[in-house]
Amino acid sequence: MAAESDPQNNHKLGRSGTKCSVFNRQERPTLSQPVIFNPDFFVERLRHEHPQAFADLILSNITRLIDLPGDEFAQLTGESEPRVPSSSSSSSSGGFLRSLNFLKRKDKGVVFGAPLTEEGIAQIYQLIEYLSKNLQVEGLFRVPGHSLRQAALREMLNAGAEIDLDTGDFHPNDAATLLKAYLGELPEPLLTHRHYHAHLKIGELTRFDDNGDKTHVPDKERQIEALQLLVMLLPPANRSLLKLLLDLLYHTARNQHINRMSAINLATMFAPHIIWPKNVLASDLQSNIDKLNNGVAFLIRHSQKLFKAPVYIKEYGRLYFTGSNSLQSKDDLTLCSGTKEGPVTALMAAHHSPITRSIGSEVSSYTESALRELYQQVNNMPQSAKKKKLIRQFEKQPLLTPSSDSRTPFSRKHWRSRSLGGIIKRRVLGSPTLTEKENGKPQIPQRSSSIDGQGTENTQL
Repeated sequence: MAAESDPQNNHKLGRSGTKCSVFNRQERPTLSQPVIFNPDFFVERLRHEHPQAFADLILSNITRLIDLPGDEFAQLTGESEPRVPSSSSSSSSGGFLRSLNFLKRKDKGVVFGAPLTEEGIAQIYQLIEYLSKNLQVEGLFRVPGHSLRQAALREMLNAGAEIDLDTGDFHPNDAATLLKAYLGELPEPLLTHRHYHAHLKIGELTRFDDNGDKTHVPDKERQIEALQLLVMLLPPANRSLLKLLLDLLYHTARNQHINRMSAINLATMFAPHIIWPKNVLASDLQSNIDKLNNGVAFLIRHSQKLFKAPVYIKEYGRLYFTGSNSLQSKDDLTLCSGTKEGPVTALMAAHHSPITRSIGSEVSSYTESALRELYQQVNNMPQSAKKKKLIRQFEKQPLLTPSSDSRTPFSRKHWRSRSLGGIIKRRVLGSPTLTEKENGKPQIPQRSSSIDGQGTENTQL
């Protein structure tokens, strides 16, 4: 029997019937409708109307935050097939090949075992909505449900039925077990094989000490920023279900004083279903198990921030459509042309707008100040070979080689500056302004530490 609902613990994820309108500065809303401005409106418009420019923007900022070798970068972009750990006991033809049983289930169009679709999510949402009303159940997602009730519930979901789970015929543990089963039977992990290596690298992001050396302290701000960008590259269905799932797990963890399920406990339950490669055992992942579990726990704790675009991405999206007349006039001619020069040409148009010049001057001032401060810190270091090397790099300041000026950011599989000076500047400045001055070419906007203007989580999960 489902536990009684508690207003304090009952976090309902139901659909809202509120009618609203999205507007920009040029439009005047009607007084009869409540107005909700979506801060990611221009980002979503860029994603749908100009997917290549959107992908270039996101990928350029991801590779600024994490170091992905050429092969792993090609997997992230889809240029090569994902290569993830596979079970040593599986045959060479295993891996990503679908089983015969999966193909049969696909022909029937059922939910469990079928590819992820919006229709399937609508069915599974019934489980998520029911569980959101029963977060106080002790051992939720850990204690298994009743096998016969689960079989009956699975059959109804596969049939596309609309189920009233509040009648008491099913227990929350039945729904929780079925939700994990659904995720486990997807042909590909919810976070996808393509993103596997990127998630491992994000988990390795740590802070730097005063001498520029890496510490063992996680850099949460950069991790959140990288995850915000990575989530934006997920397929729409994966992103929708991930948001619903993480929201549920976040509020489950907030009730851990009642249900005994903390973020790390939930991550241990769900990591094998949403991030582990398919057809692998725990022994095949070896030392990465803790990284994957901790990564999922981090997703749960910071889930309320992950589905918002970073500030500089929002600003770029706004300028892309409203920043200047020249940018709008080149919209269809260059950015939709599919040529490599399209995004750069449009960025040059936006670069000359008054708004962009104002932003650029502010960033330039900050850049010069940060460089002076960093140089002073290096100059105050004790005399050593490392100090001399750092000073030489500051004097050289090579961000791009002349031969690479003619390249677009993705004209090859993995292109970025490898100089120490360039690395220092990207970590400290997080801005392309200095590069623009040296090369006379505007770059895709980047930031290194702005997380939507938000601080750290207040709640420890």
